[in-house]
Amino acid sequence: MTAILIEWLNLVFRWAHVMAGIAWIGTSFHFIWLDQSLKKRAGQPDGIAGESWMVHGGGFYLAEKYTVAPERMPPDLHWFKWEAYFTWITGFLLLVVIYYFGASAFLIDRGKIALAPWQAIALSVGSLALGWVVYDQLCKRIGDRTAPLAASVFALIAAATFLYSAVFTDRAAFLHVGAFIGTIMAASVFFVIIPNQKVVVADLIAGRQPDPALGLAAKQRSLHNNYLTLPVVFMMISNHYPVVFGSPWSPFVALAIVVLGALIRHYFNQTNKGPADWSALAAIPAAIVVFLGIVAVTAYRPNAAAGAGPVAFSDVHPIVTQHCVQCHSARPSDPDFPEAPKGVALDTPEEIRAHARQIEQQAVLSDIMPLGNSTGMTDEERRLLGAWIGQGARLD
Repeated sequence: MTAILIEWLNLVFRWAHVMAGIAWIGTSFHFIWLDQSLKKRAGQPDGIAGESWMVHGGGFYLAEKYTVAPERMPPDLHWFKWEAYFTWITGFLLLVVIYYFGASAFLIDRGKIALAPWQAIALSVGSLALGWVVYDQLCKRIGDRTAPLAASVFALIAAATFLYSAVFTDRAAFLHVGAFIGTIMAASVFFVIIPNQKVVVADLIAGRQPDPALGLAAKQRSLHNNYLTLPVVFMMISNHYPVVFGSPWSPFVALAIVVLGALIRHYFNQTNKGPADWSALAAIPAAIVVFLGIVAVTAYRPNAAAGAGPVAFSDVHPIVTQHCVQCHSARPSDPDFPEAPKGVALDTPEEIRAHARQIEQQAVLSDIMPLGNSTGMTDEERRLLGAWIGQGARLD
C-alpha cells in the first residue's frame, strides 16, 4: 500500500509541477519579451517607458510600461507570484517523495560517500538554502556589472554541480543542479521581486515617489530567471536519459547545458528588441557548437568489447542474478519494489538478452543501477556485461 501511495504522490506532484512550471515559464517569457519589445512613441507622456501592440485570439492588445510607477494605484492590480511559488513547492515535494523517502536507493551512492539518509537529506536541503544566500550576496555586492556577476553566478552553479556529483548518485546529482538553480529563481521572486513591488505599491498608496532602484533590482533578478529557465527545464526532463547524467563527464555536461540554455535565451531576448546585434547573431552558432560538444563527449565510451576475450552468457548470468533480479523479477525480493520497475523482469536468459541494451544504458554506460550500488557491483562486472553486450549478447 505504501509503495502504491508513493507512486501516486510521485505522479500527482510531477503533474502539478509541470503545470505550475508552464505557467511560471510562460509569464517569464512573456514579460521579458514585452519589456524588450517596448517602443517609445511620439506624444507619449514622460512617465511612459514604451508601449507594445499585440494581437492574440482574434483581439488586439496595447500594453504600456511606466518608467517607475503610475501616479496612483489602479483599482485592479494583477500579481504574478504564485506560479513561481507552486513550481518550487511541487518540485520540492517531488524531491521529498523520490529522493528523501528513498534516500538509500535514489540519493546515496555508497561508492562515492557512504552517507546516512539523514546526512544526505541535510546536505541536499542545506545546499539549496546556501545557494540562494550566496547568489543574493553576489547580486548585492557586484550590482549591475553584468559580466562579473554572470561569471560569479556560473562559478557558484559549477561549485554546486561538482559537489553534487561527488556525493550523490548520478541521477540525483544532475537533478539537484536543476533544483539548486530553481531554488535561486523562486527565492528571487519571494525575497526580492515581490517585496520590492510591494514597497512600490505602498509608496503609491501613501502618496510617496517610489524608488526606481527597487524596480531595477527586481528587473535584474527577473532577467536572471529568464536566462536560467531553459537549463532548469532540461534538468527536469533529464532523469530518463542515462546518456546525459550517467556520463563520466556529467558535471561538465550539466554546466554546458547552462551555457547552451543561456545562449538560446540571449538570442531571443536580443532579437525581440529589433534587429539582431552581433551577440545575438553569434549566440546560435555558439549554441550549436556547445550542443555538438555535448553529444561528442557523451557519445565517447571506451569499447568494452575491444581487447576482451569472448564473454559467454555463463560469465554474466551470475552478475545479473546477484545485482539485478532483486528488483527486476516477476517476484522481486526487494521489499521496496512490489513489482519489477517499468515491468522489466530479468529472470530468464531470454529476458536478459531482450533487455541487453537497457542493461547497457543503466549499468555499463552509467552506474545508476543497482540503485545506490546497494549490492556493490564492481567495475570489472560492468566491463564484463559491456563486453558481452558488445559481442552480440549471445546465449550460447
